Amino acid sequence: MDLGRVATAMITPFYDNGAINYEVAERVIEHLILNGTDTIVVCGTTGETPTLSIEEKRAFIDFTIKKVNKRIPVIAGVGYNDTSYTIEATKVVEAFGADGIMVVAPFYNKPNQRGIYAHFEAVAKTTELPIVVYNVPARTGVNISADTTIALSKIPNIRIIKEASGSLEQMTEILSGVPKDTFVYSGDDALTLPLVSIGGKGVISVASHVIGNEIQEMIRAYEDGQHKIAHAYHQAMLPLAKQLFVDPNPVPVKYALSKLGFPVEHVRLPLVEMLDEDKKKYDQIWEEFQAKLSEIKSHS
Repeated sequence: MDLGRVATAMITPFYDNGAINYEVAERVIEHLILNGTDTIVVCGTTGETPTLSIEEKRAFIDFTIKKVNKRIPVIAGVGYNDTSYTIEATKVVEAFGADGIMVVAPFYNKPNQRGIYAHFEAVAKTTELPIVVYNVPARTGVNISADTTIALSKIPNIRIIKEASGSLEQMTEILSGVPKDTFVYSGDDALTLPLVSIGGKGVISVASHVIGNEIQEMIRAYEDGQHKIAHAYHQAMLPLAKQLFVDPNPVPVKYALSKLGFPVEHVRLPLVEMLDEDKKKYDQIWEEFQAKLSEIKSHS
């Protein structure tokens, strides 16, 4: 399977008391499906997964799978720094009906490349679900090297890579070494078009909460040979993508969604809401983006 062009790493909405707001979560799911999301990734980084209990993770994944109801794929984040826990979580979400799992490199333990390979290999042996290998060294403390990623792609159910290393050089090495039926996705919104231009599939996105259709249009324009239009979209989106990470993810995107009428600003400690000055800066960038978007559409 592939995830389409745009997969969204979905937020987890909370009430002001910290409990998961399932009513708003359902609204967010419908919004994403209608606005350019080809696949939903639940309980990833953007879902504030480190602050969710095991029971909350399982309940929220099950809820999301049921509400999506096979309209688009749902990938469940099950990665942990304990291989046995990751295997247990995989079996649970498989029973829920997840379409695939996302497994992050083990964090905090800082395993070497042999340990990283062994971790993913052990998980892959326990399931037939497609596995998304998630490399995000800024958060895990370890980088899954290109050589390790290429080796992992030889495992039959590892055919999807989420690269958030920020290195186009590493992404290029991966693309040149993995089988043709392996899809590489950017884990950074700002690198979506650069990755697509060197052979990547698309993005597992945060920004798609608010500009999913526009990301789709950018990638489609590039694929159709309308490179100037794709470049214009990329240049217009870049300041917005950067502002969505001015604070730790998902704090800014929750604010961005709140501006669209979704009461989702609440985050769990140790995250805190954005400062007013950063909110004003986002509002300004959003208005500038809308103006640039109108100009792009008028010339396309």
